[in-house]
Amino acid sequence: MKRPKNKKKSPLPLPYAPAESARNNAGLDNSKRYDDVYYELHPGVIEDVVPMGSQSFAVVTDADIQLKIEVWSDRCLRFHYALDGFDREFSYARDPEARQQASTVKLKESKTGWRIETPALRCEIARKDGKIKATDLATKTVIHEYAAPFYVRTTLMKGLEQLRLQLTANKKEGFFGLGDKSWDTDLHGRYFRNWNEDAFAYGKERDTLYRSVPFYLGLLEATGYGLFLDNTYRTHFDFNSRTDGLTTIWAEGGEFSYYLFTGPSLDQVAADYALLTGTTELPPLWAIGYHQCRWSYYPEKRVREIASSFREKRIPCDSIYLDIDYMDGYRCFTWNHDHFPDPKKMIADLKEDGFHTVVMIDPGIKVDEDYHVYTEGTEEDVWCMRPDGRPMVGPVWPPECVWPDFTDPDVREWWGPLYQELYLEQGVSGFWNDMNEPAVFRVNRLTFPDSVVHDLDGRGGDHAEAHNIYGMQMSRASWDGLKELQPSKRPFLLCRATFSGGQRYAALWTGDNIANWEHLAMANRQCVRLSISGFSFVGTDIGGFVDEPGGELLVRWLQLAVFHPLMRIHSMGNNTDGAAEADADEVAKQEKDNRQDQEPWAYGNPHTDRARTAIEMRYRLLPYLYTAMQQHRATGTPVLRNLFFYDQSDKNCRKYGDQFLCGQDLLVAPIVKEGAKQVTVYLPKGNWVDYQSSKVYEGGRKYKLSTDPNYIPVFVRSGAILPIAPVTQHTGELTKVKEMQLNVYASEKTGYGEWYWDAGEGYDYEKNGFRKASFGYTNTKNGFALIQATEGDYQSSVKNLRVRIYGLISKASKAMVDDKKVKLSQTKTHLELVVPVDFSEVVLLS
Repeated sequence: MKRPKNKKKSPLPLPYAPAESARNNAGLDNSKRYDDVYYELHPGVIEDVVPMGSQSFAVVTDADIQLKIEVWSDRCLRFHYALDGFDREFSYARDPEARQQASTVKLKESKTGWRIETPALRCEIARKDGKIKATDLATKTVIHEYAAPFYVRTTLMKGLEQLRLQLTANKKEGFFGLGDKSWDTDLHGRYFRNWNEDAFAYGKERDTLYRSVPFYLGLLEATGYGLFLDNTYRTHFDFNSRTDGLTTIWAEGGEFSYYLFTGPSLDQVAADYALLTGTTELPPLWAIGYHQCRWSYYPEKRVREIASSFREKRIPCDSIYLDIDYMDGYRCFTWNHDHFPDPKKMIADLKEDGFHTVVMIDPGIKVDEDYHVYTEGTEEDVWCMRPDGRPMVGPVWPPECVWPDFTDPDVREWWGPLYQELYLEQGVSGFWNDMNEPAVFRVNRLTFPDSVVHDLDGRGGDHAEAHNIYGMQMSRASWDGLKELQPSKRPFLLCRATFSGGQRYAALWTGDNIANWEHLAMANRQCVRLSISGFSFVGTDIGGFVDEPGGELLVRWLQLAVFHPLMRIHSMGNNTDGAAEADADEVAKQEKDNRQDQEPWAYGNPHTDRARTAIEMRYRLLPYLYTAMQQHRATGTPVLRNLFFYDQSDKNCRKYGDQFLCGQDLLVAPIVKEGAKQVTVYLPKGNWVDYQSSKVYEGGRKYKLSTDPNYIPVFVRSGAILPIAPVTQHTGELTKVKEMQLNVYASEKTGYGEWYWDAGEGYDYEKNGFRKASFGYTNTKNGFALIQATEGDYQSSVKNLRVRIYGLISKASKAMVDDKKVKLSQTKTHLELVVPVDFSEVVLLS
């Protein structure tokens, strides 16, 4: 494989200059530095704005900075600044299927500048200095305004080191998203960096975690907008941290290409961003069941004990994970046969009992001349290289590792088939790509030096540009390889480090958290933040990876995780370096005596029963959650959303940052304080129904509620229709279910809901092999009617729906289903009847 030359210098992070010091003309200034000289550039006077086709415009400047503005849709503009022309139209983040949408675009010139206008957005370009101002035409709100001209700094010794945008910031403006940040919901008043790091036991104040998502959503005067900086270098976002009325965004290299979105609804902004960068493929149904993981379950006897315990205790579970100790001396794609003498049989036996096996694969490949992956990789020249042409060698779990250059398409193609034995021959169901920041042990940097050389898909470059997308490209190589090996099977891939667009390849978890109440609150915020940033298939290490949670914290975390698309317990256990070298008897003894096990029954009753209740609730909600995942796939709407997505004009929705929406119809108020006896819940406009008691609450009000150790407060949007499953021990049992439940919350005059279902595996759903039921009802004094319209050809095992109707306006004594009378029963909270799954209309009469 031919290696391109390293053409880039590695920039160093430097503080930005305030807006008022930016120069009006390109110039040289030695007054502020003595070890180097630097140049400051910005566009200067704008000479013309020239159409380049119907939806792109070249902004002609009198300086070396060039600007191209593209209309991507009525609601999205791209601003692309470059110093060397626009020949490099390349993006790792953008979905290859994303295309500019047709729009009616107008260009007008005036004395002060130019105006580009779509039906939703107006963009003004100042003639004097190239400042940009953008206005949402639906609300007449200025959502994007330069405080200073675009700015570039280069130095004599280092070359390009900063490209910067400074925007006006309103003191009441909210800033949200930016991927995985552990800070409060609103980022206003804080400064953040994007640089993927192995952030073991991170805290709330840490701004560089495992992944970089340079996209944020803003809320200004109830108008939502978004900004995505498509740049893989170190990037920086300062949301008015100096209270100087500025939002400052800068990158340390590359080109400055960013997308501006307007809604004005935040739902629309998040959806448009997700459609630009790609949405998560519909996962296999088992992957949204409950997962059990630990560092590490071994030997085989212990794995089988865990599986048997789940079934004996009647706690649902779909997956068991094997961490690094299943490997032979930390060699990826191998087994330690002392611990696992017959992995194929073990995996088959687990699957027979409803358990899918997921194993870890790291990018660090052990340097070992007797290890086939290392020798084949060396022959194929796949390793990341230092500038002198030697491989980058460093410690991770083995003392010496090399790393594939996943930015090389040939290397990605080489990597995929390595999964063949595990995936095809032995029956492993899913994979877990860890340590892919890439992490390097026992050095302060915890990763590669910037000078390491990368292919970057033929463009050539260094690690400063490749670092933030390294983990994403590992996921891509793994995902593509799994699809190639089993084209009819939906891959399940979980990864730690990634970049915008990485949701196309893998689910995420939030990394090595801590078993404490602060981290429970952080886990809640992180999952919602990632979801609105494009990563809906997300979860946390339930109970905390580091330390022991205790029974109450573990249960409260499980109750929250019911509503996270990925629901997985994972813990650190009693691990030390070299644990994999222990003999099987000693390992078994350690496992038996280890008090840090974090299974749902680890703390005995009443905690075991409460954990079971939480996991059973997850399985009851699987049809609803699967539908939400399909809706995300189709529309880009996040599965998890902050409360202010529901009502952008309600200040209380921003105040109650711990509450969130799951799917279209559920509002969740997690309990994140130890020993809480009461919790204050805010319900936005409309009516809401307590999921457990069916009590109706009026929206627009705060409520102090007594806590229940068995549940956290969950409310259903009045007017919603929810599909509910019976409790099963794993998702495989759902293929035999004859009856599902349909809950109709009819305290409004009209309502709607949806239930999407398919085989839960494979791709027949792309060929009409699905069933999508759309429900609607009317509820008046004259009676109640529920109708169903369906799409798709999928025929499931479900024959009947048990319909439960809450909140009828009128009394009912008779039920007709497609003009046939059926039995109607009544309880204190609801009416109930059983109808054929393919009914067209249900009518209740007094």
